[in-house]
Amino acid sequence: MTTSPRLLPEPPQSDDLQDLRSSGAAQRALDFYLKENMSVPAADGALFTIKPGISQEEALVHASDLLRSAAATAYESASSHQGNHRDLAFSVVYLIDMAKAMVERSLQAPQAQANV
Repeated sequence: MTTSPRLLPEPPQSDDLQDLRSSGAAQRALDFYLKENMSVPAADGALFTIKPGISQEEALVHASDLLRSAAATAYESASSHQGNHRDLAFSVVYLIDMAKAMVERSLQAPQAQANV
């Protein structure tokens, strides 16, 4: 007589369980009961962080790219509106373009000083 291997039940595939595993409260509870050293809490809950050690030039290049994307979004918004809403959207495009010009100018400043 052969015995069939005992199959273990599959663990539940619940999104709630996954959410609980990644929650800060669950991590703190596990740290309290299982670890001697507590986990370091997240800095300030920021949506994104800037890479440590990024140069000023790299930061300005990224800021310029973000402003270009914002201007394109505002321009598209303006083209689909009329009246005051269109004027407001185009004023945002103008403000973004001015900020982008200032960022690009600050990128040119180090090059101009190097050439002097």
